[in-house]
Amino acid sequence: MPRFATDRLRRRGCAPPAEPFATVREVRGRMVLAGLDAAAGAAGLVPGQPLADARAALPGLRTAPDDPPGDAAALARLALWCGRYSPWTAAEAPAAEPDGGAAGIRLDVGGCAHLFGGEARLAADLVGRLGHAGYAARAGIADTLGAAWAAARFSGRFADRAPGWTVVPEGGARAFLAGLPAAALRLAPETAAGLEALGLRSVGALFDLPRAGLARRFGGEVLARLDAALGAAPEPLSPTPPADPHFARLEFAEPIGRAEDAAAALRRLLDDLAAGLARRRLGARRLVLTLYEPGGGARRFVVGAVRPSRDAGHLAGLFAEKLSGFRADFGIEAMTLAAPETERLDAVQRAFDGGPDDDCGGLGALVDRLANRLGAARVVRLEARESHVPERAMRARPALRAGAAGKAGAAWPSAARPTILFLRPEPVEAVAPVPDDPPVMFRWRRVRRRVRRAEGPERIAPEWWRAAADGGAAPPRDYYRVEDGEGRRYWLYREGPYRPGAAPRWFLHGLFG
Repeated sequence: MPRFATDRLRRRGCAPPAEPFATVREVRGRMVLAGLDAAAGAAGLVPGQPLADARAALPGLRTAPDDPPGDAAALARLALWCGRYSPWTAAEAPAAEPDGGAAGIRLDVGGCAHLFGGEARLAADLVGRLGHAGYAARAGIADTLGAAWAAARFSGRFADRAPGWTVVPEGGARAFLAGLPAAALRLAPETAAGLEALGLRSVGALFDLPRAGLARRFGGEVLARLDAALGAAPEPLSPTPPADPHFARLEFAEPIGRAEDAAAALRRLLDDLAAGLARRRLGARRLVLTLYEPGGGARRFVVGAVRPSRDAGHLAGLFAEKLSGFRADFGIEAMTLAAPETERLDAVQRAFDGGPDDDCGGLGALVDRLANRLGAARVVRLEARESHVPERAMRARPALRAGAAGKAGAAWPSAARPTILFLRPEPVEAVAPVPDDPPVMFRWRRVRRRVRRAEGPERIAPEWWRAAADGGAAPPRDYYRVEDGEGRRYWLYREGPYRPGAAPRWFLHGLFG
């Protein structure tokens, strides 16, 4: 997309369609051109030209400030939208785009082109949809990433008429690259200029040169780019975000806009994905649904499950919560469903009445609905932790967190613990006949309570290895389970051992149900 920056701003109404337009940035205290549209380029303006010179040559030039973060965010959204063609997509690194305002997207369409009737039709569909959305684009398809990059940027520069895409025949990368300039190898501008100064104006001129001489003169850049473009060295595409191995997609002949049609399409995707997961004995813990709009936009919906699941009906119910207020003004032309997080899920024995013999139809389904409606961080489960200190013996974890399906961990304390544990122990006034005996009476929140029964003590010592982090060693605690005259039960403790002349300190830490 050679005019991505100006195309993006023009789509936002920053300039009329018929007037030349450019983006500008400040360089060393003066304003220079950054990105140009077709009219500005045809008038002879170039990136890096001072704005004053550009206005003198083209008085009607419209300008807007350059916005690299906005361009990067829009390019990332377009890369996500290109997921309708392949799950392996990535935005082009800015360093690979020497021209101001240019941008690119890489796609690995291996195994996907036949879904669109071949590589040429895929490229034509991609370029056509981007053009309809307001982005001028050229596409190149080749065996290697380097050859495809060159095909998208250089194959139409020396012809009066060229289509918006170029498909290099299989095995034809060497012959195709031979007639292109050295800059088609994605070289740094100074490297390409150095090759041209030596008379090496085409890629083909590099084929038969001694490799050692090239390496001594230009370092390893030229040889690495040449080997990658010819397929002699691997150059894998790292997708952003990472491609999901469990993936289903659905194309529509015409954009759909009704919620009923979207729900039916989602159920088809869930059935396809569940079948693939069943063959691998896996269940989904997280699902990502992406809806692709005709204008180049993409909307994502994410749901999670507390246990691995491939029950299409249950998962469709989770998406129903997310899609309840969904509205597509211009329709949806494609949908994809991915399972980025999965866990092993073997066959489950069904109950006698035909229902599932586990929590998937009861507590698990309830937790899934609550977590996806309220947010995963708001629905938690308590997890035991290896500590005898009551306030540290457990921790709250999100219910949809990976590994929440009951993996063995720390054991819960064997001694009785209160149903309600206070975040901070509350001080109380207590009376004990002997310092080491349980209290016979205590006052809590201005109410005096007489103890009828008591059990204890249970001494809990501090964790000595945390003394430095806590600012010193905490005193031990002697816990008592006491019951008042009305049958209410409390968890009291005395802090530290008895010391003559020092009044013992008592605290209430919890209440039993």
